[in-house]
Amino acid sequence: MKYDRVYNFSAGPSMLPVEVLESVRDNMLNYEGSGMSVMEMSHRSKVYEKIIGEAEANLRDLMGIPENYKVMFVQGGATLQFAMLPMNLMKNNVADYIVTGAWSNKAYAEAKKYGKINLIASSKDKNYSYIPDVSDLPISEDADYVYICENETIHGTTFRDLPNTKGKILVADQSSMFLSKPVNVADYGVIYGGVQKNVGPAGLSIVIMREDLITDQLPEYVPTYMSYKIHADNDSMYNTPNCWAIYVCGEVFKYLKKIGGLEEMNRRNEEKAKVLYDFLDASSMFNGTVEKQFRSLMNVPFVTESAELDAEVVAATKAAGFDNLKGHRSVGGLRASIYNAMPKEGVEALVDFLKDFEAKH
Repeated sequence: MKYDRVYNFSAGPSMLPVEVLESVRDNMLNYEGSGMSVMEMSHRSKVYEKIIGEAEANLRDLMGIPENYKVMFVQGGATLQFAMLPMNLMKNNVADYIVTGAWSNKAYAEAKKYGKINLIASSKDKNYSYIPDVSDLPISEDADYVYICENETIHGTTFRDLPNTKGKILVADQSSMFLSKPVNVADYGVIYGGVQKNVGPAGLSIVIMREDLITDQLPEYVPTYMSYKIHADNDSMYNTPNCWAIYVCGEVFKYLKKIGGLEEMNRRNEEKAKVLYDFLDASSMFNGTVEKQFRSLMNVPFVTESAELDAEVVAATKAAGFDNLKGHRSVGGLRASIYNAMPKEGVEALVDFLKDFEAKH
């Protein structure tokens, strides 16, 4: 069946695989003979316990998550984690942050409410267009962890090499690259991501945390819900979780396993990103804003010679059936977010349109 769908280049919420949407549609009113929608069923029911259990098992399989790591499905999106992490992880009340764009900067600002937060590297000097050298950083001796946003959604940069944390715990916000490529979970103390980029509907974060970092020895001000131990001990069901989002994420995990896992997903992502970056490198009208070695496979910001022409291009793309190409309000320009579910054909169609626009102008 063909659907009247646009190519949605939104930074999030974003496209989901059509195959997953079809499965969700087919089970909307009566999930696998239960007589009800997943949106209606009790999170304590046997049916839902199976849904969340399979989701976690498939995620562990996809990412190769070691047994000594907990998987938690936490409401509130990635922004809640900006506060939850320092509340739970700071024993010395010290943490080191690397700021490479808007989201790591927001996390840095939030963490400063809870302790001494050291800015040990930043790329602000060049408008976050690169990733600084992280091979020999001034890691604080008493730092409880080192924090990065591994892929910056707004500025379109990504880490090619992880920081040398000199033995300190690495915490990574992977929201806009989550499940886009293989990852060695053991390199991190914590990986987390809001799911609305690559995995499911908004309103949920997945937190993958090494068990020895989870404690109930927290400051009295920490709300019960913002304790990782509460979520870990209750299998993500201390209260009613975001049942629907977890269900859809589980369907995406099944889809990713079916197509060949994260290795195949990474191959596809590299292939379609090359189509867009090759065009930008050859174009005389459109220019990428990120230094080549730090370009994201997920988020591609680019500009023309003026804000006025940028706006004209955005309007033209929308009229042609390409949606959400306007750059973030804080940086302007254009941005194509080409997450897992964006087909290569969508990127090729956009490039063909931009080539035609350039030829006519």
